[in-house]
Amino acid sequence: MEQTRPSAALAIIGFIIIACALAANTILARANAGEVPAFSIAFFRWMIVALGLAPFCVREISAKWPAISKRLGMVAAAGFCGMFLCGGPVYVAGVTTTAINIGLIFAAAPVNVLLIAWSIGSEKIKPVQVVSIALALPGVALILARGSPETLTSVNFAPGDILAFIAMLGWTAYNLLQVSTLPDVSSLSRTCLFAFAGACFSLPFCLYEALEAPQAVFSAHAFATYLFVAIVPGIGAYAGLAYLAAKFGSVRASLMTYVVPIASVLLSMLLLGEGPSAYHVIGGLLILAGVWLSVRR
Repeated sequence: MEQTRPSAALAIIGFIIIACALAANTILARANAGEVPAFSIAFFRWMIVALGLAPFCVREISAKWPAISKRLGMVAAAGFCGMFLCGGPVYVAGVTTTAINIGLIFAAAPVNVLLIAWSIGSEKIKPVQVVSIALALPGVALILARGSPETLTSVNFAPGDILAFIAMLGWTAYNLLQVSTLPDVSSLSRTCLFAFAGACFSLPFCLYEALEAPQAVFSAHAFATYLFVAIVPGIGAYAGLAYLAAKFGSVRASLMTYVVPIASVLLSMLLLGEGPSAYHVIGGLLILAGVWLSVRR
C-alpha cells in the first residue's frame, strides 16, 4: 500500500498539471484574441518544440531514418492535422468564440476517433459505444448552436466555433495517425518530427503576417507568447503525457481526456471571467458522458 499511494498521488498531480498545461493553449487563444498574429504563434510554438526536443531525439531519429524516410508523407499528414490545423485556426478562433467553447468542442475528439476508426474498419463498435456517440455528438451540436436550435438550420454559427470544430477534426485525425505513422519510434521523437512538419506548414502564413504586421510578430510580447505556448502546452504537456504513459500505461494516460475540458472551463472562469451558460453545462455533460462510455473497458 505504501508503494501504491505515491504512484496514485503522482498520477493525480500529474493529470491536473498536464491538463492545465494543455488547457492553457485555449486560454491563450482567447486572451490573445488576435493581438499576436495567429500563424506566427503556431509557427514559433512548434519550431521551438521541435528544436527543444531535437537534442533528446536526434540519435534515435538518425538510427531509424531509413524507416522514417519511407513514411515522410505520413509524418507530414500527422503534422498537418495535429500541429497545423490545431495551431493557427485555434488562435484565430479565439477572436470570435470563448475558451470554454473551444475546450468543450475539443472534448469530443475521442468519440470522433472511435467513429472514424469504425468507419474505416479498424474498430468494432459495441452497443454501449453507439450510446456514447448518440450522447456526445448532440452535445457538440448544442455548443455549436449556442443553445439555440434555430442556429443549426441557419448560417449563424460563430466563425470561431467553426474553426474550433475543424481543428477538433484535425486533432481526431492526428490521434489516428500519430502512432500508426511511426509505430517503432518513441513518442518524443514522433512529436519532434510532427512539430517540425507543423511548423513548416505554418511558415508561409507566418511570413505573410510578418510582412503585413512586423511590429506585432516581432514584439517582446509576441516572443513571450511564443515561449509560453512552446514550453507550457508544448514541450511540458507532451513530455508529461509521455512520462505518464510510460509510468502508468497508455490506457490510464488516456483518461486525460476527461480532465482537459474541465480544466479549460475552470481556467476560463478564473482567468478570463467567462461564465458557463446552461448550454455549456448540458453540452459538456453529454460530451463527457459520451467520452466516458466510448473509452471505458
